[in-house]
Amino acid sequence: MMLCCCQNHEELIMSENKTFSFELFPPKTDKGFENLKNTVNTLNKLNPEFFSVTYGAGGSTQTNTFKTVDWLRENNIETAPHLSCIGSSRDEILDILNRYRGQGIKRIVALRGDLPSGAGLGGLGDLNHANELVELMRSDYGDEFFIEVAAYPETHPQAVSAKSDIDYLKKKADAGANSAITQYFYNADAYFAFVDSCDKAGIHIPVVPGIMPITNYVQLARFSEACGAEIPRWIKKRLEGYGDDLDSIQAFGQEVVSQMCQRLIDNDVPGLHFYTMNKSDPTLAVWNGLSIS
Repeated sequence: MMLCCCQNHEELIMSENKTFSFELFPPKTDKGFENLKNTVNTLNKLNPEFFSVTYGAGGSTQTNTFKTVDWLRENNIETAPHLSCIGSSRDEILDILNRYRGQGIKRIVALRGDLPSGAGLGGLGDLNHANELVELMRSDYGDEFFIEVAAYPETHPQAVSAKSDIDYLKKKADAGANSAITQYFYNADAYFAFVDSCDKAGIHIPVVPGIMPITNYVQLARFSEACGAEIPRWIKKRLEGYGDDLDSIQAFGQEVVSQMCQRLIDNDVPGLHFYTMNKSDPTLAVWNGLSIS
């Protein structure tokens, strides 16, 4: 089933089998928070399934996550907070889940997370892997939460092999995950091959592509190096050739990402999850570049 949209793309109408969603990160400043509100108000007109919010593992960072989630729920916006388990005790995780349950949150993005800065091996906490977090949520909350997990079409940077990465995703699915959201990518064939591998491994949950609009090559290259996302050589060379010409970078990026999204939709992906970087215009530019019927 294809997406349907009004002619001017102002409203995103969900199909029964597809989900479309947007990721936010918790701002550190008042100005950033006002920008986030404007971004959400703009993108919410597209009627997404939910907004996810990345997770801070402690201190002021976690406070900013809660502040963002609180504002979204106060405005009756469907919210899927990220929850990382590493570095936290079982009780701390349950306290957060109880907080979210009390806010009427029905969806969680369950992650391992990065080891907190300065923590040694003794600071890993009670749960060290995302499948353990999924197991905890199912044992203590049953089916109260729709659980999203992470998937890596181009392999997690810390994975021993592509097969071991698939095996780990299967553990998360077998533990009770409902759906997976991928790391962003710019090679649709990598996604299709990954989904085929998942199917052969007996992983039958939806695998939703993660989409990162291209707006700044230097920033994108840094992110991609850290998370193991590949920038295809032909895209990299074109972006490098534009130098500091941000208008050309953004125009080319919009074209590339829109074409990839169109191919994904035409091949019946379960939805799209946009990494917004708290900006509405790049995501809207990609969306408006799609041919939707």
